[in-house]
Parts: sequence; structure tokens; C-alpha cells
Amino acid sequence: MKEFSWIGSSVSFIDKINIHDINQIVLGRFGGNSTAGQNNNEDGCLLWADEQKDWEFVIILDAHNSAESAELVIKQFNKKKTEIQNLLLLSCVQTLNRLEETIIEVFQEEEFISECRKVKGETSCLIVLRKDKYLWWFSIGDCISCLFHPELARLGQYQINQRQFYEWVGQVNTFEQKIPCYSSGVRELRKGVNNIFLTTDGLVECPGEPFTNPKEIYKVMKGHQIQDGINILLQTIKVNNVRDSTTIISWDVNITEDGTKPSDE
Repeated sequence: MKEFSWIGSSVSFIDKINIHDINQIVLGRFGGNSTAGQNNNEDGCLLWADEQKDWEFVIILDAHNSAESAELVIKQFNKKKTEIQNLLLLSCVQTLNRLEETIIEVFQEEEFISECRKVKGETSCLIVLRKDKYLWWFSIGDCISCLFHPELARLGQYQINQRQFYEWVGQVNTFEQKIPCYSSGVRELRKGVNNIFLTTDGLVECPGEPFTNPKEIYKVMKGHQIQDGINILLQTIKVNNVRDSTTIISWDVNITEDGTKPSDE
């Protein structure tokens, strides 16, 4: 089991690109350009990976008005770590049938809701689990996840979730409503190498918009090793004088089983 977490308020990486490997997962961070007016980094992430049990659980966060909300979410998931990791050790069917309900309970815990009222600002939060040949996601707000594979690219399919601009956790809290607002889903990975790609919005809101279309991200990633691809993406937005911080998490999964195909193929 490999575990890692980070908050941009602790190490900001302003004007600096950092590429870090956590097992097979690659984490890229760029805190934005000080020449564009950047003076803090409010991103964050949490990564758990178990190569023997064949799963990865990743959270990426993009806070605003302070990093306190992102820090609180990471603290909450570390508090619930044993419960969640025990769930991830079950069969794939059992895990995926119960995970959404568990995550909602984590966000709706009364003590957590109370702590959210005390923080300054709020955060987007994207959670992704890869287990067996399935990719599960739970999205609050506007972080982005993509699944890159040649079969999907031929059909113009790249992005997993749709960005939502009025969902957060923290001072303004989606999960304090009578009905919490979020999106979630499951994807079947294709046979061969699948590249899973998560990012905060600095990458797509860069001046000149080089990566607004996920197809452009795919073009970079498919032609390079993951570390090199992430470095090219971050170097490009740095040169374009992006202000907002960008955090990228990406890893490859090789699937040996055939994926679902149409009956006449």
C-alpha cells in the first residue's frame, strides 16, 4: 500500500514544475506564475494505491479563497481511511455497489459538516477509483477526469465527467443541502493500455487555451511517457504565463480482457 497527500498551502510550487512518482501514479504540480499575479496554491490531492490488490484511489482538489477546505477534505478521508480501504479490499462488485453510499456518508457526517462551516472558502473535489477493469468517479465541482485509449479516441471520446460550476465542499457546501448535488459514474476500461488523467482547471483555463479541448491533452500524452507528457503540458502553460495553479495526476492501466463491443462487430 502506498499513501500520499499534499496541500498547496504547505508547498506551493509557484514558478516551479514538480513531477513526482507514487508507485505507478505520476503527480505533476505547477503553482502558477508569480509574474501573472499568483501568490498562493490552493490545490490538493490524496492518493492511495495497492499494486498487489490491483486498485488506485485518488482525490484531486481545487479550492478557492484559501486552501482550508481542501485540507479539511483530506483530513476527513484520512479519518475514514480504514473504513474506505476495507471496502476497497472487497470484490469489485461489492466495492462498486457500496462505494457511492459510503462517500456520501463521509461528506454528510455531522462533525464534518460542522467543521466545513468554520473554514474559509470551499473546494471542488474529484474522486476516482480504478479497480479491476473498471473506473469509478465521484465529482463535485469543476475538476476534470479523462480516459485516454485509441478505441475511444477514434470516436472522439476523451473526457469522463462534465465540469459543474456551482458545487463545492467547505464554507459553501453542496452536502449541507437537503439533496446533495454531485455526479458519479462507472466506465469499463478497454483492452490494452488505458491512460487515466485527472487535472485541476488551471490546465484548461490557460491563456491561449492550448488544452481546452481534451483531444489536445490526449495528443501530448499518447506520444510520450507519462512523466514527459505531464512535463510538456505544465511547461506549455508556464510559458503561456498562466496564473492559476495546476495539479495533474495520471497513470496507465493495462487490461487483458476484451471490452464490450457491438453485436455486429
